[in-house]
Amino acid sequence: MSTNLENPLTILYEDNHIIVVLKPQNLATCPDESGDESLFDRVKEYVRVKYNKQGNVYIGLVHRLDRPTGGVMVFAKTSKAAGRLCEQMASGDFEKKYLAVLCGALSQESGTLVNYLKKNTVNNMVYLCTQGTDGAKLASLDYRVLEQKNGLSLTEIRLHTGRSHQIRVQTAGISHPVYGDMRYGGEKAVKGNLALWAYSLGFTHPVSKERLRFLILPPAEETPWKYFNVETLKPL
Repeated sequence: MSTNLENPLTILYEDNHIIVVLKPQNLATCPDESGDESLFDRVKEYVRVKYNKQGNVYIGLVHRLDRPTGGVMVFAKTSKAAGRLCEQMASGDFEKKYLAVLCGALSQESGTLVNYLKKNTVNNMVYLCTQGTDGAKLASLDYRVLEQKNGLSLTEIRLHTGRSHQIRVQTAGISHPVYGDMRYGGEKAVKGNLALWAYSLGFTHPVSKERLRFLILPPAEETPWKYFNVETLKPL
């Protein structure tokens, strides 16, 4: 890891084609209507300063994380790399795994959730819906309970689709919302920092074709992660 003090950016990997970084929680992935600084801005500024680039700096946004979600992300440094990574996203070769602390004790140790979701762009909310609903998109994920404690379940989640707010909506749909998710959890949610973390990212390097995997764990000292042995976790 490396950190640029002038531009707070934790870098897990970098070469001429891609840059893999830690996204802090509560930082937007890319510029939005709020006008707040984003991770995209930080990466772009880092590349501009480090390589003394004049004019516009190309950074390709390949995937996103919700503002409250932290974890590992990859950005492309060339349009060719961006295109090839997006192809992997479409083909399912781009493997994303999350850790989530869910409210309540899940009755099954593992399972698959399949739903149709629809996004309301006016209020930026996503809802469960039926297959035939106009604008409905298929959402699928696998989950595995790693540990249960204090009425909470530390869960590993692997996404098969990358829908907006997918994990939050689907887990709330089975009455086990993500800890801290007051938007979707309703009265079942526990107030606090959203306990959703993108901890494992795997993909094929767009140029060398080497299979890469990056792992970064959530802050073990923070609630509710501190209730569990997150520092010992290894992805399957």
